[in-house]
Amino acid sequence: MRQATHEITVPTRGKGFYDLTREIASWVDSQKTPTGLLTVFCRHTSASLVIQENADPDVVADLGDFFDRLVPEDTRQYRHTAEGPDDMTSHIRTALTNAQLSIPVHAGQLALGTWQGIYLFEHRRVPHRRSIVLHLLAE
Repeated sequence: MRQATHEITVPTRGKGFYDLTREIASWVDSQKTPTGLLTVFCRHTSASLVIQENADPDVVADLGDFFDRLVPEDTRQYRHTAEGPDDMTSHIRTALTNAQLSIPVHAGQLALGTWQGIYLFEHRRVPHRRSIVLHLLAE
């Protein structure tokens, strides 16, 4: 068994979905690993990771709208508001999604479905620089 790690920095422009699929797939390809397991880990509590459709941008737009309705930015509902009205809502949205993903590597490629992409889901309104760590466990 061998292991490899890599860090990706994602500059966000505020709330939304940022497709990381190509960058991650390129790194996995560079590892020349026929079989393995990739862990993708978000090092933040106000952003998360999701695997979602990457063919129609309406899908992630609708997901963003849904989360806005599901977890409204209303400071009257939360105690933790130190960084503004999107502070606690960002933590809740992260808790409802994923801080890490596990993706098999099969025949040297990510074993994603035809329409699947890997996204950083930014929950804060203002731009951030997000750190994503990749860990590949391979044969």
